[in-house]
Amino acid sequence: MDCFSTERLIIRRYKEDDWKDLHEYLSNEDVVKYEPYEVYTEDASKEEVIYRSKSNFFWAVCLKETKKLVGNIYFDQNGPDDFSTYEIGYVFNSSYWGKGYATEACREFLKYAFETRKAHRVMAECNPLNESSWKLLERLNMRREGCLLKNIYFKKDKNKDPIWSDTYLYAMLDSEYKKFNPHH
Repeated sequence: MDCFSTERLIIRRYKEDDWKDLHEYLSNEDVVKYEPYEVYTEDASKEEVIYRSKSNFFWAVCLKETKKLVGNIYFDQNGPDDFSTYEIGYVFNSSYWGKGYATEACREFLKYAFETRKAHRVMAECNPLNESSWKLLERLNMRREGCLLKNIYFKKDKNKDPIWSDTYLYAMLDSEYKKFNPHH
């Protein structure tokens, strides 16, 4: 699948000329606060968009009306093929937060995962301090499976010691998807 269309969005593969829109949100400290990277420079955004244009797991989320790239979805298989488990993640331009775009895009990927890929399970992880993120996962009817304590770090303090973070783990099984989407 190279492109998805929802009521308000086009979700497609990255193109190299997407770097300005990508840079607009990856250079924002509020946007990358819980991500495993620091803010991006223009050069880093240009390199990243080339990488993403060749990647199978990054998807550009664009507004149908204006074609503006407002965020991205990460979607990839997690674990052995026969486990049929996929991971979903998302990062969106803060100028477009609170408008339901991430929910709309993620719903489309859940549909793709369960109806097309025949997934058994879709999972997502987020920082417990990122309330907007876990509330989004709950709007998608994903279930919080647990909280992993101090299991990961992305940044270090001034002494170069890891700043450990907790992680919420969310998931949805195919049986749960069918329950919430009986007409699929």
